[in-house]
Amino acid sequence: MFNIEEELKKLPGKPGVYIMHDKDDNIIYVGKAISLKNRVRQYFRKNNKTARIEKMVSLVDHFEYIVVDNEAEALILECNLIKKNRPKFNVLLKDDKTYPYIKIDVKSEYPGVYYTRRLINDGSKYFGPYANPGAVKEMLDFIKERYKIHQCRTLKERTRPCLNYHIGRCLAPCMGNIDKEEYRKQINEIIDLLDGKTDKVLKDLELQMQDASQKMEYEKAAYLRDRKQAIERASSKQKVSNISENTIDVIGIAKSDLEVCVEIFFVRGSKMIGREQYFYKDLKDMENSEILSGFIKQYYFDNPNIPNKIMIREEIEDKEAIEGWLSTELGKKVEIKSPKKGEKLRFVEMAENNAKVTLDNKEKDKSEILLELKEVLKMDILPRKIETFDISNISGEYMVAGMCVMQDGVIKKNLSRRFKIKTVYGQDDPKCMEEVITRRLRQSIENSNGGFGKLPDVIFADGGITQIRATKQAIQNVLNEQKEIIMKEDITDKDKQEKLEMLEKELEIKVCGMVKNDKHQTRALMDEDRNELTISDTLMKLITRFQDTVHDTAITYHRKLRDKEITKSELDDIKGIGNVKKLALLKEFGSVEMIKQASVDQLMKVKGITRDLAERLKE
Repeated sequence: MFNIEEELKKLPGKPGVYIMHDKDDNIIYVGKAISLKNRVRQYFRKNNKTARIEKMVSLVDHFEYIVVDNEAEALILECNLIKKNRPKFNVLLKDDKTYPYIKIDVKSEYPGVYYTRRLINDGSKYFGPYANPGAVKEMLDFIKERYKIHQCRTLKERTRPCLNYHIGRCLAPCMGNIDKEEYRKQINEIIDLLDGKTDKVLKDLELQMQDASQKMEYEKAAYLRDRKQAIERASSKQKVSNISENTIDVIGIAKSDLEVCVEIFFVRGSKMIGREQYFYKDLKDMENSEILSGFIKQYYFDNPNIPNKIMIREEIEDKEAIEGWLSTELGKKVEIKSPKKGEKLRFVEMAENNAKVTLDNKEKDKSEILLELKEVLKMDILPRKIETFDISNISGEYMVAGMCVMQDGVIKKNLSRRFKIKTVYGQDDPKCMEEVITRRLRQSIENSNGGFGKLPDVIFADGGITQIRATKQAIQNVLNEQKEIIMKEDITDKDKQEKLEMLEKELEIKVCGMVKNDKHQTRALMDEDRNELTISDTLMKLITRFQDTVHDTAITYHRKLRDKEITKSELDDIKGIGNVKKLALLKEFGSVEMIKQASVDQLMKVKGITRDLAERLKE
């Protein structure tokens, strides 16, 4: 058995990474330390820990550690382990949020310029990220229009050039019509343009234009003039800052009672080209410096688009280690700065202010949705918890249900639940709905701190009046059951009456239906009197997503059960035969019928089949 106090005594005073596990052996936190002995012991001593760390420590069942040579190695290992295991108490970067980049495969003989959302360490140059995908496409259209580079995904030798050559939009490097040096000049100009070095590009174009005019190459001069004017127009659209360095990321933080927003501005060549926002829950009691450190390590890990400078408000504890790591990755010096005055401080403040505005707007949007629902549903309270249910089956086979939750205006996929129908036989969706909701409500009545949590304020039935009535009946079923239990209790009539009143109040759950049209798309909300409710487009989109989510939950579970049944074998019912032995037997004999005909000795030739198991199989 793991004894934490004994293991703490064994910790070495060397740099390394520590890994905290819960009782189920899940990794819940990964950290690095210059001295493992000093750092890990701090977690288990009585000192001023945040509520988040207190909770994490309370869940630690055992820990392990990996000793390395220096802090830089510890930092890289920490990033790897966080990315792989995604521990719940680390600052995690969500992988599902990707922004577009412009990619130039500079290692090719004739590089191409592409749109991508994937950052790969393949030696290519990446520009971005761009918060607006439309801006990327606009820039790519501009490049393709003004530069005669190839537009094929893969450049292959051809017997004749493509259409782009004939309309003057490509110089056909596939045919050898342009030498590599001349082609590379165009690519270098595009790189300067994307790097924000428009002054250099414009100056070069001016010289080339004058040279062409002096040589009376007027067509070339006109082409260069048009290119110069187009770049001037594109450049004027970008927001200008007074920060002089070439590549800077500016990071700001804002906190609310529910979330933390991290906003990052991308400044390239003295121009702000875009921004991103990331939202985190349960971090509000963490120090900003700790959030920044965790964010920087996660954001730039495996990200080839590393800037020369990162500007933040607070100094971070492992600044030097992160700077060293990023400098090695970039191949030149990277600095993390916390400006105290001047234009650079104002830019950090700007990032922080925008993070606050972003967070406020998000909170405002959620509040407006809740207020609209309260008004539309004629409720006395805000509908903070809404649940919806959907039934899935094929002609009454493999009948299941899905449940999804919307909490404070946000769909919570992690609170989704799945049910097998237990009491309904044959295709009867309303009866299935009644069964499932009855079972769900019982869970909260019996244990409000259980997996289902508290009772919902509203239930959205996936369907019209029939499903609404089934939902109402489920609520009545639970009410009747609980009334019987209360009336049998050995308490005074007054206490019984109080408990009954409290129960009735708890089960005053608003019910409405999510009605679909002939194309199976959400058409409206319907109340208990069959009235279709007028709602805003924003709320309609949210309800449509809610309905789609519960439908996906139910249908995915239905398919899983159906697929499992299709692949089911008589072997599954024999104790001691798992998937590995089942596959080995089927591979050896070809079918269950052939296994039945095999002798005990023949069965024992299959790996893992003992005499006892072979005799059980034969029986």
